[in-house]
Amino acid sequence: MKDLFLKQDATGLAHLVTTKQVSPDQLLDIALEQVAGLNPHLNAVILVRESVARAAIARGLPDGPFRGVPFLMKDLGAAAIDFPTNNGSKLTPGMVWGHDSEIFLRMRATGLVPFGRTTSPELGVGPVTESQAYGGPTRNPWNLNHTSGGSSGGSGAAVAAGIVPAAHGSDGGGSVRIPASSCGLVGFKPTRARLPSGPMAGEGWGGMAMDGFLTRSLRDTAALLDAVRGADLGAPYWAPPMRDSFVAAMGHPPGPLRVRFSTHTLSGDKVHPDCAAAVGKTAKLLESLGHHVEAFQTPDDLGVMAMMRAWTRIVACGTALSVRNLLGGAPLDPTMIEGVTRGAMTLADRVSGADYLAAVTTSTPLAGAWRMYSTPATCWSHQPLPRRPRRSDVTSPTMRISSITAPARAGCSTIPRSPPFSTPAANRQCPCPCTGTATACRSACNWPWALARTSG
Repeated sequence: MKDLFLKQDATGLAHLVTTKQVSPDQLLDIALEQVAGLNPHLNAVILVRESVARAAIARGLPDGPFRGVPFLMKDLGAAAIDFPTNNGSKLTPGMVWGHDSEIFLRMRATGLVPFGRTTSPELGVGPVTESQAYGGPTRNPWNLNHTSGGSSGGSGAAVAAGIVPAAHGSDGGGSVRIPASSCGLVGFKPTRARLPSGPMAGEGWGGMAMDGFLTRSLRDTAALLDAVRGADLGAPYWAPPMRDSFVAAMGHPPGPLRVRFSTHTLSGDKVHPDCAAAVGKTAKLLESLGHHVEAFQTPDDLGVMAMMRAWTRIVACGTALSVRNLLGGAPLDPTMIEGVTRGAMTLADRVSGADYLAAVTTSTPLAGAWRMYSTPATCWSHQPLPRRPRRSDVTSPTMRISSITAPARAGCSTIPRSPPFSTPAANRQCPCPCTGTATACRSACNWPWALARTSG
């Protein structure tokens, strides 16, 4: 039964439940066994609510596309009364929600069986997942000496290790795509407002942050997005209606596409040879399928670094606001938060209201410039991140300030119409912690607050 569990994606497991080849309780048994056996090595799952999951199964699960499939949620967002959160922070240990979020209700309506939460860096800030709240870093199942990425690194590690076939994440600057790239999974960041953010929030980080999923298969990602997409009541804005569903789009023959690819970061730096090789292999495959493929170098006047500075200021202000709201007027003990959070608060104190509005509006002209340069192409092939995953001992569990002062590299970008997808490129799935290495791009990039302080 366990072998069958590891070989199937979420869609496949749901089919086994529907055809009565396996029961939801049996799948949950295996997922819990996987947590017990693998999590001590990974530090990926930080909350298990078996009783909640068993009660949901006993009540009868909704007849959705993922009925009976065990599921984990990131320890950030996805508010759910039955699943307390730490937000990756010592400031909010075991915080109990007073409501269920719309994204949680829609995930549950698919028949998924949520049973726990996965690690996140404090308040979701960082391309690696390590926090004082969890006692150390989350490790990559492919090589335990390296990071699984961030900020949805716990979900990435859990799915890659075979604990669950799919898990919830969120992405404001790469936080689904970075773990997907680091762990050999599928990660997709949809258009802003495609998924619900309410009822207690309208948007995150100026509209750049949204929920998402880490999966083993493209069909799982498509079906999950279809199940939860659509604005919720009270949303400040909504995404244009889609002509078809994500799942239906997978079945349409694309015809010949014009594909551009790059082996440089969006800011012009060369990427690791392994990453460049994966992009080159993908380009050759696309060309062999009849698509027109051409190399592309990001033009100097695109304004990528201006966008990175704007993003940094927006995230710093959002992080500082979250901390102050959590404190409720109480004094801050600096040792209770991570170094990256202290850096964000320091920067936020230097950003005026006018500076913040300027940062928010920076993305509009950049979107126009990106459309101008990308319009000749109908598809864009680009490495999600520019190098391999960094070692998990590069930074301490407190994510010291010195780890975020290196020059920035715009590898996984929030630029509108920039690559929102990370899929395995020559990866294999690893069902348990091992020392195997993959050939695809796996990395973590620096997101320094210093960029916004020193670059205008």
